[in-house]
Amino acid sequence: MAGPQGVHRRARGGGWRYNRGALTTRLRAVLVVLSLGAAAVFAVSSAIRPAKLPPPRLSIQPARLWADGNDTATLTIESAGGGAPRISVVENAHGATVEEASRTGGRWEACVRAGVAPGRVRLRVEVPGAPPAEAELWLTLFARDGAGDGTPDFLRLDDERDRQAFRLWFTWLAEAQYFQPPAARPREIRDCAALIRYAYREALHAHDSAWAETAQVPLVPAFVSVAKFEYPFTPLGAALFRVRPGAFRPSDLSDGAFAQFADAETLWRRNTHRVNRELSAAVRGDLLFFRQEAGHERFHSMIYLGESLVRKDGKRYVLYHTGPDGPNPGEIRRLTVEELLRFPRPIWRPEAGNPGFLGVYRWNILR
Repeated sequence: MAGPQGVHRRARGGGWRYNRGALTTRLRAVLVVLSLGAAAVFAVSSAIRPAKLPPPRLSIQPARLWADGNDTATLTIESAGGGAPRISVVENAHGATVEEASRTGGRWEACVRAGVAPGRVRLRVEVPGAPPAEAELWLTLFARDGAGDGTPDFLRLDDERDRQAFRLWFTWLAEAQYFQPPAARPREIRDCAALIRYAYREALHAHDSAWAETAQVPLVPAFVSVAKFEYPFTPLGAALFRVRPGAFRPSDLSDGAFAQFADAETLWRRNTHRVNRELSAAVRGDLLFFRQEAGHERFHSMIYLGESLVRKDGKRYVLYHTGPDGPNPGEIRRLTVEELLRFPRPIWRPEAGNPGFLGVYRWNILR
């Protein structure tokens, strides 16, 4: 017996043959159901997914700072999003540092501190769920020389934390070379001035993992680094040492007033200032200078270590390189203060009565 007309009928051989009109009607019904289901899913997912927020609105005041390592501006961030903003420096990375933003009322604020490298600084702000936004800050060369000694104020370490960080790194780096085999030391260390230049320059680096991979030291101590700037990212670049008399002026940045090399006399005359002629006035990282009336090397310098940072025994030490003597390359010596005061040759004793002792001197950047 045949089924309902228009749906299907039994074919010869006992099988079923579908009517084309019935199949089309059923497919249409299925497609309608599927379409309605897909539309419902899309509507639900659209309701769950948050709408994309507009980029944050930024303002920075003031928009121009002195590149002195201290001047600050306030970055204000207004956003409809509730998440904390992420702030990064995308141009002139060493030109400024940004403190963590804090929420004030319905907006976020972050302190931006100038570095010492002049030029444009671009800040990028990212807020969750919104496109990023950028703001600009301009840094002006800070050319003041408050002491009139030829050292620009942008190099001076104004903060006590920075001064102590420099003293620790400077003396540790110098003393560590004493404990190194001569073949493991940097090749540049050949006399007293070279040892000082090496320790001074490396003390002003950022002591991160990249530095540790290239530094020729037996280990890396857990000292903080100088925060105001990091070598060589200053207007002077790699030329750290003043080599010409006179107060600092902007043209000194490019006319040869500063160099990477300075001998003992130049370190004494142009890069340090006298503290006293009494050794008791010395503190960690000061220098002792001597002048002889005859000899190949008329000027000589020593580093006052104070108490050792490598082998602590409570004694006070000085450190110096003897310099070459004919075929003899010289050596690094480390003496206690008592040993130096009893040195067999009185011309090397740091005493006020010794005409060859120029006194205790301190770096101009610590002035």
